[in-house]
Amino acid sequence: MESGTKAGMEAGMEADVRVDDATDQAADDALERLTARLRREEAVVVAYSGGADSALLAFAAARVLGRRALAVTAVSPSLAASERAAARAFARRHGLAHLEVCTDEAERPEYAANGADRCYHCKSALFDAVAPLAAAMGARVALGTNLDDLGDHRPGQRAAAERGAIAPLVDAGLTKAGVRLVSRRLGLVTADKPAAPCLASRVSYGDPVTPEVLARVEAAEAALRGLGFPVCRVRAHAGGTLARVEVPRDEIPRVTEARERVDAAVRGAGFTFCSLDLSGFASGRLNALLPLLPS
Repeated sequence: MESGTKAGMEAGMEADVRVDDATDQAADDALERLTARLRREEAVVVAYSGGADSALLAFAAARVLGRRALAVTAVSPSLAASERAAARAFARRHGLAHLEVCTDEAERPEYAANGADRCYHCKSALFDAVAPLAAAMGARVALGTNLDDLGDHRPGQRAAAERGAIAPLVDAGLTKAGVRLVSRRLGLVTADKPAAPCLASRVSYGDPVTPEVLARVEAAEAALRGLGFPVCRVRAHAGGTLARVEVPRDEIPRVTEARERVDAAVRGAGFTFCSLDLSGFASGRLNALLPLLPS
């Protein structure tokens, strides 16, 4: 039985499966593999943020395991209030067994320092919080990692491997596109939900992660969505004084047309300066800073 993302990656590669084909049959086949994978577990605790990946995993686990599947949302300053509310709503809509637990990563100096291994300390805090629940249920912790995630800079995967977490989406050969394909086939509202990584991922490496900076990012992004930019990132630099706004490249002209309102919204959230990234939005843009960090 697979244990951890490395084993899951090997299982996915051996099956030579990547779910990218946008057909109903491909979705049905992928769901069948995911169902078969989950049936091999006695019980699971799903690390559930409410994003497309973890929502599909929590939904599928509940279908297969019933009350032996528990979705757990980690609550901390890095979880936007809108994401917490959406996770609750999805769980209620589908009758998922759902709990929220408070995690203490913000109190851990290694996390707050915001080095290249920040995600490792975040995931460690998550596992510390859910371990008692998993032990009481005789369950393993399941993460919504997909095949595409394995190529990213994700130190949290090391924490997952150390704790024996499983990655059923990887084992079932699901890519990001595959997750959305299967979710759409199931009629899940998360099928087309934009990715929403934790707020700490917006803070420039090396700058401290503080509740104040995270609150600025959350408020600024909410304001931009209110102005009609649903896909956006506000990256915090210079100790949280400078905001670098990213939107999809084809949306840049609209931002420049609304520059006064955008500037006012971002500075109203607590930033001193507001800048626009002319390269456009891309996930993981701050990883470009990793080579500059002390080794």
